[in-house]
Amino acid sequence: MGTLQSLSDEPEYRELAEKTGFSFEQIGILHKRFKQLSHNENTLRRADLDTIPDLACNPIRTQIIEAFFDKRNFHQNGDGTVEEISFEEFLVVMSHFRPPALNMTEEQREKVRREKLRFLFNMHNTDNDGTITLEEYRHVVEELLSRSGALGKETAKGIADAAMLEVASISMGHMEPDEFYEGITFEHFLKILKDIEIETRMNIRFLNMDTTTLCNTGLPSRE
Repeated sequence: MGTLQSLSDEPEYRELAEKTGFSFEQIGILHKRFKQLSHNENTLRRADLDTIPDLACNPIRTQIIEAFFDKRNFHQNGDGTVEEISFEEFLVVMSHFRPPALNMTEEQREKVRREKLRFLFNMHNTDNDGTITLEEYRHVVEELLSRSGALGKETAKGIADAAMLEVASISMGHMEPDEFYEGITFEHFLKILKDIEIETRMNIRFLNMDTTTLCNTGLPSRE
């Protein structure tokens, strides 16, 4: 209780709570986790996340890690990437996974949904051109399929191409044989996922956990 009270007395923690929606207790837990991962440094680097055991086998591990260093996810209207992130930036990125509050209005819930979908879109729109191209989409699908070992690279590529054509038909409707589908825009992305309740599915459960099990990650060593 004393720790939580001291956190609530700190102006920066009050600002973080307002900015991210996390409670003081949640901020305290995440701050401890941040310090563990960074080995008590004030910034976190890719290397601190890159060797987390539970991420090692994730087929989109690279995209997940890069999301933490992507300025587009800092709520600052920036672009490009950074080499290190502060605790505030770490917390802002983590807030994309926070489940929506039960007392949200429909307007607030829709805003949360769009922010979560924008976060997912940014993960796959790696060159920040506003479109998930066939190449970017193919890369994700190939990684998901080929990492299992059940399919070869060429088979995974064929499935990715077929999936992209299906996405094009959903986004654009009927296409002529000579039409070229440039890729998925954010508006198309919203349309594709309109029936998916992403606002409740895209979250990390961390309540009632101690910092050693937060996000089910292990601790990497910083060389």
